[in-house]
Formats: sequence, C-alpha cells, structure tokens
Amino acid sequence: MASRLLRHEWTLAAIAGVVVAVILTWPTLKHPWTTIPGDIGDPTLQAWQVAWAGHALVTNPLGLWHSNTFFPELYTYAYTDNLLGYAPAGLLGHGVEAAVFRYNLLFVLAHALAFVGAYALVRQLGGIRTAAAVAGVAWAFAPWRLAHSGHLNILSIGGVALCLAMLARGHGWSLRDGHRPALHRPGWIVAGWLVAAWQVSLGFAIGLPLVYFLAGTALVVLTAVGWARWRTGTWVLGRRVVLANLFGGAVFGGVCLWLGSAFLRVVELNPQARRDLSWTEMFSPPLRGYFVAPADSWLWGDYFQAARAQLSWPPEMALLPGVTLIVLAAAGLSYSVFRVRHRVLLGLGVLVSGALGLGSNLVGQGDPGYLTLSRLLPGWEALRTPGRLMVWTSLLLAILAAGAITEFGRQLPSLKWPRPAGRILLLIPLLLVLVEGVNRTPHPTAPTAPAAMRSAAEPLLVLPSDGVSESHVMLWSTDGFPRVANGSITFVPAWQQQIRTMSTTFPDPGSVAFLRQAGIRSVVVLPDRLAGTPWNGVATRPLDGLGITREEIDGALVYDLD
Repeated sequence: MASRLLRHEWTLAAIAGVVVAVILTWPTLKHPWTTIPGDIGDPTLQAWQVAWAGHALVTNPLGLWHSNTFFPELYTYAYTDNLLGYAPAGLLGHGVEAAVFRYNLLFVLAHALAFVGAYALVRQLGGIRTAAAVAGVAWAFAPWRLAHSGHLNILSIGGVALCLAMLARGHGWSLRDGHRPALHRPGWIVAGWLVAAWQVSLGFAIGLPLVYFLAGTALVVLTAVGWARWRTGTWVLGRRVVLANLFGGAVFGGVCLWLGSAFLRVVELNPQARRDLSWTEMFSPPLRGYFVAPADSWLWGDYFQAARAQLSWPPEMALLPGVTLIVLAAAGLSYSVFRVRHRVLLGLGVLVSGALGLGSNLVGQGDPGYLTLSRLLPGWEALRTPGRLMVWTSLLLAILAAGAITEFGRQLPSLKWPRPAGRILLLIPLLLVLVEGVNRTPHPTAPTAPAAMRSAAEPLLVLPSDGVSESHVMLWSTDGFPRVANGSITFVPAWQQQIRTMSTTFPDPGSVAFLRQAGIRSVVVLPDRLAGTPWNGVATRPLDGLGITREEIDGALVYDLD
C-alpha cells in the first residue's frame, strides 16, 4: 500500500514540485535562518505577517485584526494583503530567526504548489504528463515572477490553478472530453471551493480576480444548465453536485465577506488608505513590457537591460511569461489536442487578460478596460498594479502550450521516428522552461534585532521611524510581540503620522508629554540608523528636567518614559 502510494502520479508530482522549487529558488534554503530572498523590505514585513497570524491563532484569535504594530491603531493586520492563510506555519518556532526561516520555507513551497496546481489543472483538462510538467514549470517559474521575489503574496498563486482543477474534476469536466456526468465527484467540488477560499485568504491582490472569475463562471454554468433544462426538461447537474456547490460556495463567500469587511473597516478608519485611479495609471505597463524580462532572470536579465531602462517601474512592468511558453502557446492555437472552439476561447482569454493587464495604456486609456472594472467592481480599484493579471495570462498560455505538447505526444506512435527520439523531443520544452526559470535573485542577510528591544517596556517606539526600518521593527517584534508604534504600509495612519512628527524633537517636554499621552512607555533609539533622517541628533540631546531615564544597550539607547 505504502509503495503504491509513493509511486502514485500525484505523490511523484508533489515530490517533483518540491525538488524543482528547491533548485530553482536556490540559494533560498542555503542559509534559511539568516538570509531572505529579494530584499530586506517587504519580505521582512511579510515574515512578521505570518508570525503574527500564528501567534494570534493560539493566544487571542478574536484579536487577530488588532496586531502588535502601529500602536495604538486598530485593524492593523488588515492594512494590506496579510498572508492569513499561512497562519498554521506561524506556529512553527518563535522569534526572529524562526520568522525568517518560516518565510524562506513558504517561499519555496509557494513555488512548489504553483507547479502542482498547474500540473493538476492540465492533467484534468486532458493533457499528458509531460505537457502538465511543462505547464507547471512554465507557470510557477515564469521569468516575470522573478520581479516579485520580495512579494510572497504575489508568488502564492498555486491555489488558483489547484482550485480550478478540483472544481473541474468534481464536475466531471475537461477540455478534451467535455462534460461527463458519470464522473461527478461532489467531494472534489467542496475541496475546490475550500482551496479557493484559502487562496483568497492569502491576499486580495491575487484572490480578488479569482473571486470574480469564479462568480462569472458560476453565472455562465447556471445559464447553461437553465438552457439545457428548458430545452430537454432534464437537469444536467445532480442533486449532490448542487448541494456541494451550495455548501462550498457558501464557505467561500463567507470567507470573502469576512476578509472584505476587515479591509472596509480599515478604509473607514483611514480614508487616506483609499487609492484613486492615479495609482493604476502609474503602474500600468506598456505593451512592450510583455516582452521584457526582469533583472533577476539568469537567462534573459542582461539581454533586456536596455529595454528595462525604458520602463518607468520595471518590477511591475517587466512581464515576459517566457519565450518558450509564448512559442508553444502560439503553436497550440493551430496544433492541439483540444477542440478548435476551446482553443479560440483560450486565445481570447489570453488577449482579454493581456489587454486588461495594460491598465490605462490600453486604447482609450483603459476605459473600457481595466479602469472600467475599477469603477464597476467592488474592491477592484485597490488592485493598483494591472500587470499582475499576468497570473491569468500565463496560465492560459500554459494550457495552450500543453495542448500542443499533448497532441504531439498522441501522434508519436504513428510517426516513423525511433521511439527514444520522440521522447527526447517531448522533453526539450521541459528543459527550455526549466532554463528560463533559473534565477539570480539576491539573498541579503536579514537585519539583526537590537538587544535593546527585549528590555524596553511596551508599548514602545523605535527611532528612526520611517523607510525600510519600519519593516525591520515589525520583524524584530516577532520576539515576544511587544506592542510597537512602528509599522510599514503604503499609507500613513493618523496616529503614526502624529507620533512621527512629534518624535522628531525627542526628547523635549512636548514630545515626551505627547508620547506619554499616546501610551508609549519607552523609546528605543538606533544611533547607527539616524543619519539623514528627521531624527538625526536625537541621541545626543540632554534629558534635564524631563523625568525620563536613558540606558545604552549594545549601541542602542533605551529611554524609559514611566
């Protein structure tokens, strides 16, 4: 039984996904406790997010949204995509090193799950194993994704393809064979909706388009079922399938509403958090961006250096899905195991998602287009980076490519070629997408937490309080989760702005009185980070008559305001 399980296709696919992910994300797991992929900005913030979710899960689940950062603000865990779905991982270990290790592990596993998800989807749609492997690698390790090495929420896309594979399997549907009611599996339907809910819990940046895709698909299916009922007088879907969809859909909808209500509460409390369409216009990529690779691509990075220089924001505009994938998908439009109408629909999907991905650079400045969706669909205006729809464009390209590879594999027995030669030819696309997925992502050393934070009474403020230092303080706070006034986000909450402004003159009577009134009990000053900031000079100011004390701990200063 055990040996059969180990030889099962899905076991082998999962193992292959992990192995390939470890290799193609290397050296992420070389020094997993001390280095972090991408940069020391967003990854340190996201390492804190996972840690806080796990901490809240076991200490105070009802207080999840009110994190230990941005004191004394509320709903601070909902200030941005928060990777809540990774909360169970937050239970592993404690402290800063554990948070960094946990982030690195999830970074690798996110790539592995993306491979498995695309593999499962292509297999369900009718592709052969080799085609599914090519699609999995091409989607999980596409060159454009290397620009997001510091965005775990954008890299965590595996649930998108996996939930579609499960829902298709549960409904007995594939591109190759169509709808087969005899293969209905209600359990897979429920599982698909649950995976979709989990995907949304990792962030709306990737999850919201999935929400609207599933809603649109459900509407199309309901229309088709109603039409079939009217024409034939029979139900295409059985009672168990309907119940499975109602249950799974209810859970999915409940999770979306629960998460959405928290984000709406943030906007209500912080009107400055609302993003207007100027953000979308700023991050909208030009058409040529689809044919430019990011700098972290080992194969294409240097080749496209001049082209990237012409992009106003390369991290969001260098969107090459892979040269091999483009060629194979183009071939799949005319040569494929899938039916012509399905190929046409896939091709239209590529064009539509690609056009929407241009944002305001589409003809008519994105209206009709991405900006239209921002005005009509609730929440869409918060998706300020249209190029991230490449998640869908590249998935559709991968399915088209899989159709061509599958057709070639199907015809191999009838070709007058030596059998080994045919198998080698099938492996060439896999080798090519593997090479295109090789990275040269930097892995800087994670910032070391100052010992002074451990002895400072909470709630505390760490100075300087701006820039990337804010993300570092969030990471350091995973050691015991003291309440801190620091925090990093794309907007500045009201209390944080007041604290920053008043603390620039610290320590003086006005700033000390204000911080005490705000509930701050201690201030930690990092002298080696003050240069060039509004807090430069804080460390040398006198304390006479302020009623506070100062202690130096390993080069940092701790001010006790009690």
